[in-house]
Amino acid sequence: MFRFLGNNKLNGTLPALKSTSLLNIDVSYNELSGSFPSWIDEQGLQLNLVANNFTIESANNSVLPSGLSCLQRNFPCLRDSPIYYNFAIKCGGPQFTSSSQIVYETDNETLGPATYYVTSTNRWAVSNVGRFGENNNAQYSSFTPSQITNTLDPELFQTARISPGSLRYYGFGLENGNYTVTLQFAEIAFNIPPTWKSLGRRVFDIYIQGNLVWKDFDIKKEASAVLFQAIQRVFTAQVSENYLEIHLFWAGKGTCCIPTQGTYGPSISAISAIPDFIPTVSSDPPTSKKSKTGLIAGIVVPIGVASCLSVLALYCFVQRRKRPGWDNDEELLGIEARPYTFSYAELKAATEDFNPANKLGEGGFGPVFKGTLNDGRVIAVKQLSVASHQGKSQFVAEIATISAVQHRNLVKSYGCCIEGDKRLLVYEYHENKSLDRALFGKTSLYLSWPIRFDTCLGVARGLAYLHEESRLRIVHRDVKASNILLDSDLNPKISDFGLAKLYDDKMTHISTCVAGTRGYIAPEYAMRGHLTEKVDVFSFGVVALEIVSGRPNSDSSVEEEQMYLLEWAWHVCGNNREVELVDANLLEFDEEEVKRVIGVALLCIQTFPRQRPSMSRVVAMLSGDIEVGSVTSRPAYFADWKFNDTTSFMTADTPSAENEHSQFRTSTSASMAADPGHSPINCSRPLLREDIGESR
Repeated sequence: MFRFLGNNKLNGTLPALKSTSLLNIDVSYNELSGSFPSWIDEQGLQLNLVANNFTIESANNSVLPSGLSCLQRNFPCLRDSPIYYNFAIKCGGPQFTSSSQIVYETDNETLGPATYYVTSTNRWAVSNVGRFGENNNAQYSSFTPSQITNTLDPELFQTARISPGSLRYYGFGLENGNYTVTLQFAEIAFNIPPTWKSLGRRVFDIYIQGNLVWKDFDIKKEASAVLFQAIQRVFTAQVSENYLEIHLFWAGKGTCCIPTQGTYGPSISAISAIPDFIPTVSSDPPTSKKSKTGLIAGIVVPIGVASCLSVLALYCFVQRRKRPGWDNDEELLGIEARPYTFSYAELKAATEDFNPANKLGEGGFGPVFKGTLNDGRVIAVKQLSVASHQGKSQFVAEIATISAVQHRNLVKSYGCCIEGDKRLLVYEYHENKSLDRALFGKTSLYLSWPIRFDTCLGVARGLAYLHEESRLRIVHRDVKASNILLDSDLNPKISDFGLAKLYDDKMTHISTCVAGTRGYIAPEYAMRGHLTEKVDVFSFGVVALEIVSGRPNSDSSVEEEQMYLLEWAWHVCGNNREVELVDANLLEFDEEEVKRVIGVALLCIQTFPRQRPSMSRVVAMLSGDIEVGSVTSRPAYFADWKFNDTTSFMTADTPSAENEHSQFRTSTSASMAADPGHSPINCSRPLLREDIGESR
């Protein structure tokens, strides 16, 4: 018999008695406490006790798997006393050293339906929950011959951990900071010659530090159904309490019995976590064989060095206070996830002294430069210009927001520079620049319909994460084509969080100064300053129509009836002529998908916020998991507003117009300095400003 009771907020203690036929019990991630009953040493019993508040006594350790104390609530092992700055695991197999000299530790412990394992060094652990109900002899690790050809390390993919439900890996004793987490996958069960057996689907969700970073991950789909392909996915994670948690969760999707029973669920070949900072601790655990002299030296020398550094830091602090500019500590005060800080000299060298030849563009924030760090990473550096009107508030807002969230469809931040009066933001570089440049600009980049559809879906997933899935509820406030970047594989990344607002679940809306870009602003926000996540939903609807049509939301070069995209889209759809909206440059397209995207977009641009779907529902509709709702009422603002007004809603702190070719185009919008409790009419020095160029 099996009992899976994890994640149920259970409290109290384990019962004193249990049925002898009950041999697999999961009570992980509850609030259970106290000591253990006598039945825990029953022969053949599997008991997953991870993330509770049990009292771990020496008597328990003789019958329970070792290391349970590390896996209790808040993972106390090496808490506040980190000794590691990385870890790497070869899931389901022996130790392996990769071509890049990363040593992947062995992970060949036998797992079952309700088990956990902690290494003897307390460096990492693994926990599994779930039973392949169709297969009593299912394995929780798998092996395949070395047939992977698209990697220098095919041996890394010979083994994998598989789970019927929930598979978690933990890293303990890590120095706090930002980490690059690399997950390696290879589908070794379903990638077989095209027969009925090749129809198997493995779909699962990926969480890092409790945040959903990839929903419905399908290894075979990511490999484009190519036989035995290595898939690598990289994420950024913030370690703030000395541990890292990676969770793969089967959400009941995919197939269960193809090609054989019990082959569904999460599967992973390798994991590694590398710091994005210069570590101050060792990557190896301390050994008890060190001499007394070494121990004394290990204590005295750091104390001496720390004393010297303290004096030096005090001197630097005093000198810094004498210089003009913002105070570093004051500026970053209140930012929960402290970003990595670059030196100005480092960024100056990376950009070749901000060489004009490396300039990518210029926005309201200031110029943007391409650079290359010493470790080979190509970056985009946003430099706050002296004349910038955006200033400190948006600089801090962007750092605070992007440092607190990680998702495959959000631009990745490497850190910032705060040195004297110099302020810079450092991001990963995207060679394909922004979506609006690809859609409306003069470029050789061709966006086929599958790429456009995936772009819509990726942007929707990124917004759903911000609104509903991240630890912080965030409204972006400036979703537009120029704030969506395309990476080398044309995956969309939402950028520019200078206007982002944190949103309290208990509030119906925030009343704030209007910020955003003409053509993308929701009517209730433009007219009354009422801000909710439905403002982003409206903007997404506009962007989706731009992606389908390949044109901006306002275009005076076309016929009058087609001038305003939203009105034209409503007109052609009302007459069942949706295909007329499709970009003439598209050589071919899926008509059903086109109608689905247009239908979702029209729902998103409805007049009243309550009529618009949530972004998670948008994702479900675009994915085909639920039907697209019908739109019966023509938006009222079509009659009330005429979009040929050349103004946009601003405050006096509006930045200058953007350069069309900037990679990171800072929004033509209001400063974040406005008090969120104020309505638009109470904003300091409100004004309307002429837009320069197209409405994008």
